[in-house]
Amino acid sequence: MNEITIYTTKVCPYCVKAKDLLKRKGRSDYKEIDVSQSDEIRNAMVEKAGGKRTVPQIFIGDLHVGGCDDLYALDKAGKLDELL
Repeated sequence: MNEITIYTTKVCPYCVKAKDLLKRKGRSDYKEIDVSQSDEIRNAMVEKAGGKRTVPQIFIGDLHVGGCDDLYALDKAGKLDELL
């Protein structure tokens, strides 16, 4: 089972939506990292995400999935379950 890491902020509706999808898929064991209080953590996220600054940024294992829309697109394409 791949580890899931999701970079979030406290008041991000897309973060909530992404976490809800993961929970519906039976994966509430994700590691959530709040970037709202630390420039250092946000900068690490941006570097890891290839320059993307928006949240959420979602990683499944070593794969950078992208944001909320990307996660839902994977699910719609039938590819999310195999990654999880």
